[in-house]
Amino acid sequence: MTEKINFGKGIGPIGAPSVPRKVDTAKSEAGKGATDRVAFSSVLQEVGKAKEAGAMQSPERAQKIAALKSQIANGSYRPDLDKVAESLLKFIGREG
Repeated sequence: MTEKINFGKGIGPIGAPSVPRKVDTAKSEAGKGATDRVAFSSVLQEVGKAKEAGAMQSPERAQKIAALKSQIANGSYRPDLDKVAESLLKFIGREG
């Protein structure tokens, strides 16, 4: 194999085979008028709906949430551990 020095480009083979590129014209013509689309999953759509519903909540609920947030912030919030455990067991599944 004969090699040549390409000044500034390093050493490479002489007469390297060139492979013609094949262009799929059916795909390129079909894509000319196409536009990009974004499709969000149903989970993201549900999150958006939940946020909208949260914005339209009752004033009583908003006050209750504010009170809970302040209890959590100052360290005085004490959840009912039996209720917490009971709700977790629903997800774990009891055997026996």
